[in-house]
Amino acid sequence: MAEIIQRDGTWAFDGSTIRITPGLHRTVPLLRQTYGEISVPLEAVSAVCFEPERKHGRLRMRLREGADPLLQATGGRLPEAADPYRLSVDADRCGVAEYVAEEIRHALFLDQVPKEPTVGYLLPGPPVPVSVRSSDGTVSFDGTQVRIDWADTSDRVKRATGPRIIGLGDLVQVEWLPNSGYEDGFLRFVTRETMFSKLPPERDPFTLDLWGSVRRDLLTALVAAAVTHRLPHPSTRTGEAYAGPNRPEAPAPGPCGQAGPYADHDVLLRRLRELGELRRDGVLTDDEFALAKAAVLKGFG
Repeated sequence: MAEIIQRDGTWAFDGSTIRITPGLHRTVPLLRQTYGEISVPLEAVSAVCFEPERKHGRLRMRLREGADPLLQATGGRLPEAADPYRLSVDADRCGVAEYVAEEIRHALFLDQVPKEPTVGYLLPGPPVPVSVRSSDGTVSFDGTQVRIDWADTSDRVKRATGPRIIGLGDLVQVEWLPNSGYEDGFLRFVTRETMFSKLPPERDPFTLDLWGSVRRDLLTALVAAAVTHRLPHPSTRTGEAYAGPNRPEAPAPGPCGQAGPYADHDVLLRRLRELGELRRDGVLTDDEFALAKAAVLKGFG
């Protein structure tokens, strides 16, 4: 067993798995604390290294492309401190960190672990159900569908369309960009109908606009990862959308035989009326109105 325990967290390697446990110190990002312990199988690892500096150092692990749904969903955009595959090491523990890295490298060599991209996810990603309250609303995923409930501060267009429910079978991919504190981020759920949408995140009824607490908005990466894990693996992607017999089926109708989230006809009429007023007031362009109207009708149908 090779193990290093630091304020930032713990790495423990037993010859086949690296267990990464986040520290409990207040400096450890909320994303890592919420995600919890991650078990990384050796076959998911591409490389590991220790980077010494004068007062401290860093352990870094690089995973094979396509092995981890979190890295796939975030596309290398996680802030460095929130990266679970990075460990800050105190100066007096640098020797231990180098030993842990060498043990993992030795095992990679003995097992002849390839560096090529994987054809399936080797890590399970965040467990479901998962729910995050962000600056633009609350997004939830139960394993079969995504639900977005808009906040009172969300754009009028989004509030006019009502809660957004997206079946896993309708999704093509998830796009995520973090809120940096200087520039807004977003969490976009791309469907076959919205693949070419040009609506900005603040008006897109399929997108959470991330503009508030950077610490909390980062948690939306967990939703992105959980959804990504249940979509076809990137290695199966062809053309403009995922294909194949394993694509999840659309979710069953809602309770009591309801056709969708807008079973109440009066709600539908009110949403459409509000959108019409937004277009007349110049808030929505004709194209934006058409897309928002389609989203409302889809929710009703």
